[in-house]
Amino acid sequence: MKSRLFLPERPRRNRKSAAIRDAVRETSLGPEHFIYPLFIHEDAGDVPIGAMPGCARLGPEGLLAEVGRAWEVGVRMIALFPAVADGLKDPTGRESFNDDGLIPRTVRTLKDRWPELMIVTDVALDPYSSEGHDGIVAPDGRILNDETIEVLCKQALSQARAGADVVAPSDMMDGRVGAIRTALDEEGHTEVSILAYTAKYASAFYGPFREALDSAPRGGDKKTYQMDPANVREAVREAALDEAEGADMLMVKPAGPYLDVIRVLREQSALPLAAYQVSGEYAMLKAASERGWLDERKVVMESLLSIRRAGADVILSYYARQVGAWLAGES
Repeated sequence: MKSRLFLPERPRRNRKSAAIRDAVRETSLGPEHFIYPLFIHEDAGDVPIGAMPGCARLGPEGLLAEVGRAWEVGVRMIALFPAVADGLKDPTGRESFNDDGLIPRTVRTLKDRWPELMIVTDVALDPYSSEGHDGIVAPDGRILNDETIEVLCKQALSQARAGADVVAPSDMMDGRVGAIRTALDEEGHTEVSILAYTAKYASAFYGPFREALDSAPRGGDKKTYQMDPANVREAVREAALDEAEGADMLMVKPAGPYLDVIRVLREQSALPLAAYQVSGEYAMLKAASERGWLDERKVVMESLLSIRRAGADVILSYYARQVGAWLAGES
């Protein structure tokens, strides 16, 4: 049938077959684009996390098994988050820079097994603080910026000595990237990268994560150091500061509700950009899928593709290993 319309542009011609759609696809998603966040603890067994079905606090054997499964499907980067026993917590987070603590020991074990595994370690005090805050809390409730940075530098150095490839300050203290870079370089860790949590928002999507690590604030909130969800220009300012201080990568957290921030920072900076699909995003997708309201595989892939499309080079996602399996053709 002859067309009744003369249309100089017919975009549908580039959608008419799978071969053409694949050829002109603008955004890709592969296992190389993921950092897999993993929760660890001192106990021997694994403890399921109620608000995060499929995730657990992993003991040594469980961690090795999970990293092995991720490695087999092409996920080569992980991030470690420790659940620290209450007896090791104090107001200044001293356990955070114990060279024989949970994180340094785990890093050494993983590097012995997988020398090429890229290990990202979290730099912040909340897992180690009896106050549950990312920084040292003054008697009047203020979070002490400069005093906290002194501890963060010690923490980053301890992790670097153990073999961490990337340290990721998630605390949101002012000036910590530059201080950590100087401390690392002065001790000879010039090859250790800094992934800065540049735009970490005071989000309501972190609840399941805090359950996983028992790291919720014991008093107050984190609004004096994490960013206001209403702001985007502030993220540009934070990115410029982190870049000037020596960050190797920038991060936006959370990812899905902040795609506009990812896009703005992608346009402002030439540095690699990461985005964290946080625990609350994961929990929502899981809950809706378990109830049959959504097709889990389809919505997960779409959500992650949208984060990449917004401009993220790397995604931290609790779905990383599962997506790697899907992409490898596993069910």
